[in-house]
Amino acid sequence: MTGNQPVAAGHHILVEAEEFDDFGGWTLDSQFEVEMGSPYLLAHGLGVPVADATTSIDVEQAGSYRVWVRSKDWVPAHHPGRFAVSINGERLPVEFGANGSDWSWENAGRIDLAEGRATITLTDLTGFDGRCDAIYLTTSETEPPNGIDPDTRAWRRQLRGLPDHPVDGGSFDLVVAGGGVTGTAAALAAGRLGLAVALIQNRPVLGGNASTEIGLTPRGETGPLIKALSARSEDGDLAALDLLRAEPTVSVFLEHQIFDVARNGDRIVSVDARDARSGRETRFRGTTFIDCTGTAILGLLAGAKTMFGYESRAEFNEPLAPKERVESHHGNTLFFRTRELDHPSDFPDVPWAVEVAQDYANLGGQLERPGIDNVAGPVAGPALTHDPSIPRRMLKPFTHFWEYGHDLDPYTDAEHIRDHLLRAVYGTFSNVKTLEPETYANLALDWVAFVPGQGEFRRYKGAYVLTENDIREHRRFNDTVAWNSGAFCLHYPGHEKYDFRLRDWKWDTRDERPFEVPFRCLYSAHLDNLMMAGKHISVTHIAGSVTKFMGNGGQHAIATAAAAKLCLEYDATPGEIYDNHVEELQKTVEKLGGSVGHPV
Repeated sequence: MTGNQPVAAGHHILVEAEEFDDFGGWTLDSQFEVEMGSPYLLAHGLGVPVADATTSIDVEQAGSYRVWVRSKDWVPAHHPGRFAVSINGERLPVEFGANGSDWSWENAGRIDLAEGRATITLTDLTGFDGRCDAIYLTTSETEPPNGIDPDTRAWRRQLRGLPDHPVDGGSFDLVVAGGGVTGTAAALAAGRLGLAVALIQNRPVLGGNASTEIGLTPRGETGPLIKALSARSEDGDLAALDLLRAEPTVSVFLEHQIFDVARNGDRIVSVDARDARSGRETRFRGTTFIDCTGTAILGLLAGAKTMFGYESRAEFNEPLAPKERVESHHGNTLFFRTRELDHPSDFPDVPWAVEVAQDYANLGGQLERPGIDNVAGPVAGPALTHDPSIPRRMLKPFTHFWEYGHDLDPYTDAEHIRDHLLRAVYGTFSNVKTLEPETYANLALDWVAFVPGQGEFRRYKGAYVLTENDIREHRRFNDTVAWNSGAFCLHYPGHEKYDFRLRDWKWDTRDERPFEVPFRCLYSAHLDNLMMAGKHISVTHIAGSVTKFMGNGGQHAIATAAAAKLCLEYDATPGEIYDNHVEELQKTVEKLGGSVGHPV
């Protein structure tokens, strides 16, 4: 089927949950759109049912409509995320999120509708992360498509009245993919150099792992530009968006998921992005592109070479590398916070969560507020007594000890990883209250993130691969464009009992001196106009465990922004800038406040 082909005969109404008039207490979750097909509404009530979401629709033709609801039973044996749907006040005879299936359309029977306006209501029944993608009303008997393939996309576009192809979003000197600290730094630096910049971010806020959705503080080398954009207001929000909006040549596109790229030979010419709320697809054309997503999405879509996993010791002769290659990666982390109320607070039984948490009852590793993490939390039962089999360094309340997904595909299993961590947090909280009911009678969950702090994905293969030995031995490079600092931060999964906890962790501070990052690590060796900054630059897994820090990524970003300016000025590729204009590049980076000649 193409977007020009009609859907089945009859009358059809597709109601995307993200287009509801009033979300009520539900929240828009668009982070898994690529893997499951669409943004959806999430009832993230921490065990307390959230307020109803409501919307109105136009019924152009009276009739008997079959109703389909696309939802997910996220713990199939227990159905914790149940919800109801009502149309014109009539509740449909199905509890959704309870059919034992992953994302799928569920038949809710028929309902008679008169011509005119109709109301639809989503009612959360549990407070435990029920999720609704869309509601489809049809006079036909045809089941709606459930895939994420082009035909299904075309079907949705047609029913929503959207164009068959992306609309023109304009042409830019520089397109920056990803609006974390790294991406905002690249866009801000490029804007200050006068470049026309499009910053495309798939979240409603900027900052990535530093944003209010997650809350980490940038570590590593920071400097004035990074400090300015990551300054927080009283509510924890970053200054990044205000700074970018003050730049007349920078355009910011929030909640836009990049899903395709177009190439002309070895050059990227455009990227296509989908607006999470409207579904509208836009094409952004650019001269140069910088990937700051952390997921290497532009390279994967364009076919650039990437690296993944833990390289073996023999590959780069790195002392910290494992003897044999390991197809694993740093997992994702879910942040949370508890608080004491001035009255007793109940929490529902959560056997489906305790299945994951088991008897774990240590709520250490909390986020006190954005920018303040690694905070102790309530502890109960056996966790009060030190287990001698656990290294004492693992008893510290470090947030990243709550980590999962190391051996799963971070691109296709991200929702499962997040959900497993939700179960771990809910189950541990339940254990603490159950084991010490009098001590923690007033304990409540104050906040649990539904967006995880992202771990490791694929890394680009650049013109040079930075290694542990380069960092440890302070290798000098003629094309140094950034200094980075920090420790090798290595996570070892596989706790024998709690799979959401690390087995061990290494924080190797080396000699605590900054090290050099060459420009050749910041551009793809296989595409002529693609650069990268952040955790997925051209490094080994070991080297990446320190270059990944957000402040360090910001230094990469400043360097790539400077390079984009020179690429435009000289009509050159990044490789040609390396060959002919390194000194000018370094001077430009320095003018922007980047760390070139010395660490900041």
